[in-house]
Amino acid sequence: MTFRSALAASVIAFAVAVTATAQTTAPTLYKRLGGYDAIAAVTDDFVGRLASDPGLSRFFIGHSTDSLKRIRQLVVDQLCFATGGPCVYIGRDTKTTHAGLGITEKDWETSVKHLVATLDKFNVPAKEKEEVLTLATTLKKDIVEKP
Repeated sequence: MTFRSALAASVIAFAVAVTATAQTTAPTLYKRLGGYDAIAAVTDDFVGRLASDPGLSRFFIGHSTDSLKRIRQLVVDQLCFATGGPCVYIGRDTKTTHAGLGITEKDWETSVKHLVATLDKFNVPAKEKEEVLTLATTLKKDIVEKP
């Protein structure tokens, strides 16, 4: 077998293996949630709930309209990235972002209730809802500063 034939055979074998793997790989959470537009809609509803909650609105007071748009976009990008989407998150890490805000366990619980309400509003299936809540829970240690 010549080098050219061996190279061609290797390329074909690789292409077949990649195709077979791609066909057996389950869709990402990003795709199962509905992609970018669905994640953006969920983010808009969720952030709106947080900002209008009397107990949580203090975290949004003092931000300009542009700052609020940036916060929203960072949340979209972070959720898109964390669920396997094509987005690039350019924000700071979660701990740095939330440091000094004095977020309590009660604040966390209220936020999770709003997240659940948002996911329910958009009829997110139970499996995907649980995966999103699990992702959120992994961030808790970097967000909550006070019991």
